[in-house]
Amino acid sequence: MRATEGCPETQTLPLAYLTRIAVGSLAGMAAAAIAHAEPLYPTPEDLGEALFFDSSLSMNRTQACATCHDPAHAFVDPRETEAGRSASLGDDGVSLGDRNTPTAAYAMFSPEFHHDPETGLWKGGQFLDGREISLEGQAGGPPLNPIEMGMPDADSVVRRLQENPDYVAAMKAFYGDGVFDQPLVAYEAMARAIAAFERTDVFAPFDSKYDRYLRGEYTMTEEEELGRVLFFSEQFTNCNRCHQLRRSPIDPKETFSNYAFHNIGVPRNARLRGVNGVGDDGQDTGLLLNPGVDDPAQAGRFKVPTLRNVAVTGPYMHNGVFEDLRTAVLFYDKYNSRNPARQINPETGQPWGPPEVDGTLSMEELEASPALDDQRIDAIVAFLKTLTDARYEHLLDE
Repeated sequence: MRATEGCPETQTLPLAYLTRIAVGSLAGMAAAAIAHAEPLYPTPEDLGEALFFDSSLSMNRTQACATCHDPAHAFVDPRETEAGRSASLGDDGVSLGDRNTPTAAYAMFSPEFHHDPETGLWKGGQFLDGREISLEGQAGGPPLNPIEMGMPDADSVVRRLQENPDYVAAMKAFYGDGVFDQPLVAYEAMARAIAAFERTDVFAPFDSKYDRYLRGEYTMTEEEELGRVLFFSEQFTNCNRCHQLRRSPIDPKETFSNYAFHNIGVPRNARLRGVNGVGDDGQDTGLLLNPGVDDPAQAGRFKVPTLRNVAVTGPYMHNGVFEDLRTAVLFYDKYNSRNPARQINPETGQPWGPPEVDGTLSMEELEASPALDDQRIDAIVAFLKTLTDARYEHLLDE
């Protein structure tokens, strides 16, 4: 219905006024069109976020980065498989890896993979064996992994990217008009965008009870405080020998990993090996599988993980062999305790299994503290729970 037909008030308005209304409406429509034409992803971080959640970048379009690094579950994989949550299911719905998916939270703080001449240790990198130097390399790995996202090559992934005109526009804006001229260049640009997103505060809010304690916003319980003192003590535990990065124990940016590589004698995960096809004869030699490392003494070493969100990112160890956080703490204590009970895995009722890779254990670090009684074990677990980001604290009760 036209205004002049249905609105008597309008019929009496001067033509000049109506003209101004019409011109104003056209201007508003033009402004709206311009606003709509603005890029959907104004920053590389925004583009990276979209890519992180995009399952079309996997072979069967069922798996995204966020599938195995679920933001609702502290960036680990909450999906149950025949092997529990020890390893992640691939895009093909069948494949299972041989390692537990590490959290992507706080991954930005791992330095580039390098050899530290002062300690003689390899440090940093991404993945449990440090095989990718940087976060960009890590971001580019899963799409081409045949048991993960399963794409055959970079060109195939780039063609999927080009299906989305908003991706194309954003990538040209950020990485140059010719970014799609060579598939590898476009693929690396995709990885750069994902890495940019992974460097945002979304992945590292530093807002746990521990962080709030440092800011004077939270008071530790007696048990948590005992655990904190024990954790940072060089007299009563060996925790901070590997799980403290900064010099000060009250540094507000502590990530609870020094990013070095150690063999702590983790046993095989028989349940996982029973369903993923690797079999009991398989051996994960960790750091020795890194293309940049050719030293048998590095066999069985894995990168020290961050302990941030550790209470909600189980199962534990590189192969997910332990379900409970307390079990993981008890495993360390077995190296220092003569108590027969400490030589028993509480989850199986059997003695701890032998190391998957023997002969290269970091015994100096493992035997650096006295045995702990149950009260102190529980206190350390209580402290570790305070490292849970605020948005994941509800998961502690699940």
